[in-house]
Amino acid sequence: MERRIAGLTLELIEGDIAAQQDIQVVVNAANAQLKTGGGVAGAIHRTAGPELEKACRPLAPIKPGGAVITKGFKLPNDYVIHTLGPVYGRDKPEDKLLADCYRNSLKLADEEKIESIAFPAISTGAFGYPKEEAAPIALSTVLDTAIKLENVTRIRFVLYSSPDYELHENVLKKLLQED
Repeated sequence: MERRIAGLTLELIEGDIAAQQDIQVVVNAANAQLKTGGGVAGAIHRTAGPELEKACRPLAPIKPGGAVITKGFKLPNDYVIHTLGPVYGRDKPEDKLLADCYRNSLKLADEEKIESIAFPAISTGAFGYPKEEAAPIALSTVLDTAIKLENVTRIRFVLYSSPDYELHENVLKKLLQED
């Protein structure tokens, strides 16, 4: 699914966040220490190689909602933005912290004059954020932030499974008031 919004392209695809060859920066759903983990962080670190974890060390720890940037190393992307999503039920207020992940990642990309960025569904894996609650927060935050961006012209959500894709597609259609 692709839509033009506020002068930029918003895309939803099903795929692997670590295999986005036509995107300048991918967003890592990181842990506080910015170390190799499971899920998105594991996929990104495995593809980028050990240099990524070395580059992350001086930037850690980060707080929920925070975002930092490193080179992409062996990834097909120039950069990785690392953001720490909230652990559902523990980090409060979860909705604000989750929105901050998307907002701060977009602001950082824009400041770095990055034109294209790809997001996973932050906090919906091991951090337990219910996907049905996370998707509207993610998409509405991106839509609200898009109008303020000067350099980012393409935002992609890379969703791990068909059900995740369908959920995001339905939420986006609702937010855009499409049938």
